[in-house]
Amino acid sequence: MIPPIVSIVVPAHNEEAVLANGLSRLLDGTAPGEFDVVVVANACSDRTAEVAAKAGVRVVETVAPGKANALRLGDEECRTFPRAYVDADVELTAQSVRALVAAAAEPGVLACAPVPRWDLSGAGRIAVRVHKVHEQLIAPYRALSGVGVYVLTEEGHARVFPMPDVISDDGLVHRSFTPEERRVVRDAWSLVRPARTVSGHLKRRVRVRQGNRQLDALGAPLPEGRLELGALRALVATRRVSPLDAACYLAVLVLDRVLTRVRTLRGRQGHWGTDASSRTAMGG
Repeated sequence: MIPPIVSIVVPAHNEEAVLANGLSRLLDGTAPGEFDVVVVANACSDRTAEVAAKAGVRVVETVAPGKANALRLGDEECRTFPRAYVDADVELTAQSVRALVAAAAEPGVLACAPVPRWDLSGAGRIAVRVHKVHEQLIAPYRALSGVGVYVLTEEGHARVFPMPDVISDDGLVHRSFTPEERRVVRDAWSLVRPARTVSGHLKRRVRVRQGNRQLDALGAPLPEGRLELGALRALVATRRVSPLDAACYLAVLVLDRVLTRVRTLRGRQGHWGTDASSRTAMGG
């Protein structure tokens, strides 16, 4: 066994369908002990903990719901820095982890994240159009959020943990660092599966919007500011998206805002949003 070069926390709520494949991809080609991996089976009613144990990683089980709680529990078990926090439905290779660790060792870098690769297989036509527009709008500003993975150095960790009970953990991490302190690592990538359906996309977007409002209330400003509709007009004008793409996006955006408003008025915040449309067992 060699000393670990990184600790990795994987919060997992009923992720039996995807966890085995993700852990297999993560550990493939690693030396024994190279990665210190902790899976936190969070309020699970399936075989998530069993699947994680079978993969040979450490497992923490809790009946208390909440992703932030799972991240705190996993973080307490970590053995080293830097520390990576990886969504259970995201695939990350060992090579990408090593690139992230190298980037975290660079002077001035406190946090980093990979570049996302999107798996849209099985997605409906409208969902694909909406994702196409959404991705082009937010890609220049994403940095540490929306890619399912972020890495913190010891100094960066002290700025974020112990993590409060927030809806958007990656949003909080993104807002905790200046553009000079965070890094998007081009040699690292994460495989992300967006919602396959419009209803799944709306479920995610409502939580993102609620999470952003919560972070605003906590006094965590967004350095890049808010997206404006002018950005969408520019995409259409330069033919990067079609008018039909833009119309689909705007229609779903209106529904997103209405549902967020309704849910907020009803006081329904929720602790763990899982879009079942992207949780399907994947082949190796």
